[in-house]
Amino acid sequence: MITPIYAALLVFLYIFLSFRVIKLRLKYKVGIGDGEQSLLTRAIRVHGNFAENVPYALLLIWMYETTGGSTLLVHIMGVLLYLGRLSHAYGVSQPKEPLIYRQSGMVMTFLVMLSAALLILTHLALGYWF
Repeated sequence: MITPIYAALLVFLYIFLSFRVIKLRLKYKVGIGDGEQSLLTRAIRVHGNFAENVPYALLLIWMYETTGGSTLLVHIMGVLLYLGRLSHAYGVSQPKEPLIYRQSGMVMTFLVMLSAALLILTHLALGYWF
């Protein structure tokens, strides 16, 4: 099984993003909300967006893998998901956000989810894998 490798790598990124929010909360002395601190707002959204999207993507990759999916495609989707999350986190974290990083990160994340979902449905409908 390959998907757990990417899940483990993504957990390290998630913990890093969590600690960044904690660090900014301590710096600005904000317990709830963002205290109208734009860097804290950005860190919260990066963390939240990760938490909203990564579990679904990993679940879909895992479903594809465990039902006989291509090892190469699992690796491609895992790497693409990780790079997408890094790109998104970097872009949104910048005070003057370069949109290309946020946009490319979301495109990569959605591409992984869409690809895995289509591969799963293809298998169910046609009985074979790509």
